[in-house]
Amino acid sequence: MKHRWVSAAIAAASAIVIVHAAPNAHAAIQVGTAMPAVSDHMKNIDGRTLTLADVRGEKGTLVIFSCNHCPWAQAWEERIVAIGNEYPGKGIGVAVVNSNDPAKNPDDSFDQMKSRAKERGMSYPYLYDASSDVARAFQAEHTPEAFLFDASGKLVYHGAIDDNAKDAEHVTAHYLRDALDAVLAGQDVPTAETKALGCGIKFRMVKGAKNTEKAKTS
Repeated sequence: MKHRWVSAAIAAASAIVIVHAAPNAHAAIQVGTAMPAVSDHMKNIDGRTLTLADVRGEKGTLVIFSCNHCPWAQAWEERIVAIGNEYPGKGIGVAVVNSNDPAKNPDDSFDQMKSRAKERGMSYPYLYDASSDVARAFQAEHTPEAFLFDASGKLVYHGAIDDNAKDAEHVTAHYLRDALDAVLAGQDVPTAETKALGCGIKFRMVKGAKNTEKAKTS
């Protein structure tokens, strides 16, 4: 039932252009902020333990919070994989981070991440945020949610992949690709922030604290 509801939400949201979010539209780190959690260790699907510092690119770094089970992440997955496989060859480091608690959906377990990466042909790190602390440091809320940093490590784009989750053929604004190409060209990012649409990240419980999971889907 929940997945059918989210699929309906995708269809409705995809019929309109995403409204650009104003600064401080939600809690995520703001444009101009240095990359957080650069030294936090996460397990990659190839068995290595990596940090975001390890995946930094000479010309910039893209971090996308995503997962396996979310219909929004699935809708954008082909485009995320294409970007993730393409831009490291241009000097942009790429990491996709799964911060979801697999106890809330077993599709987001580490073993399922490995299977998904192989099935979809992911050649970039797909990292397991076992404590959800990296997502908390970014103040990320959704899957998917993109954060692009320039060569100096400052955030230059935050938000959605593009303006149409449902239908790649009808995208009119390629927010993330435009931002990536601007960084590579040494230019200002044309749209620095958009509204990230997606499932709420299923945060792991913090001992002694209430569940911080966001139930938002838009």
